Amino acid sequence: MKDKLFILRPGFFKEAEGPFYCGDSVSVEGLLSFCPQLRESVDVEYIDAPRPRKAIIELIGADNQSAPVIVLGEGRAPKDGGVAVQDYNGTRFINAPDDIRRYLSSQYDVAQAS
Repeated sequence: MKDKLFILRPGFFKEAEGPFYCGDSVSVEGLLSFCPQLRESVDVEYIDAPRPRKAIIELIGADNQSAPVIVLGEGRAPKDGGVAVQDYNGTRFINAPDDIRRYLSSQYDVAQAS
């Protein structure tokens, strides 16, 4: 199984305000834009902002439905030991945007932040 990255779809509303985009999702989307080969290595799924976020809940539970989040493929472990990995019933995931970018850069040998 490939790593699966969930990013919030832009253009969402909060009550009568908006449209909005998620700044944390933009930072990860920027890396995907700079290094488009990542889209071949990672499954990227854009999800709607309102909760519950069923696609995430099914993998890592209701308490972990923040986005962006990357769910690691079976048997995958970060090459960068400084990346904080969480666990939900044996499924590993990364939910901090900086760590998601570090993981993608080191795991897939693409440009990293300076």
